[in-house]
Amino acid sequence: MSLIDWSETLSVSVRTFDEQHKRLIAIVNELADGMRARKGKETLAGVLKNLIEYTSVHFAAEEKLMSEHGYPDYAAHKHEHDDLVAKVLDFEKKYKADTILLSVELMNFLRDWLTGHIMKTDKAYAPFMNSKGVQ
Repeated sequence: MSLIDWSETLSVSVRTFDEQHKRLIAIVNELADGMRARKGKETLAGVLKNLIEYTSVHFAAEEKLMSEHGYPDYAAHKHEHDDLVAKVLDFEKKYKADTILLSVELMNFLRDWLTGHIMKTDKAYAPFMNSKGVQ
C-alpha cells in the first residue's frame, strides 16, 4: 500500500514538475515501504539520501524557472523549500547517529508536507508559469 498515490489533482500543469513530483512521491513511498518491511538501516539511509538529493534537484529546477520568469512569490516559495531541506537534513543526521528512528510520524510528515506543498504552494505558480508559456 502506497503512502502517497499520484493523481491528476496533484498536477501543477507544468509537465517537468509533474514528472519530478511523481518521482518524489515514488521515493517517499519507497522509504515508507522499506520502513514497513523493516529493511536495514543501510538500505533506508540510502533511500533517504536519494530523497534528499532528488529533492534538491527538484527545488533547484523550480527555483531557477521561477527566478527566470520573475515569479512574484519566489522568495516565500524558496523559503518553504529551504525549511524542508533543513528539517530533512537534520533528520538524516540524527538517523545516522542513531538518535532517532524512521517512524510513522516522519512518514506522515513527509506525506503531508509534499502533498500540501504541491496542492497549495506549487499549484499557485501554475497559472503564472502557464501565462509565460511554460507547460
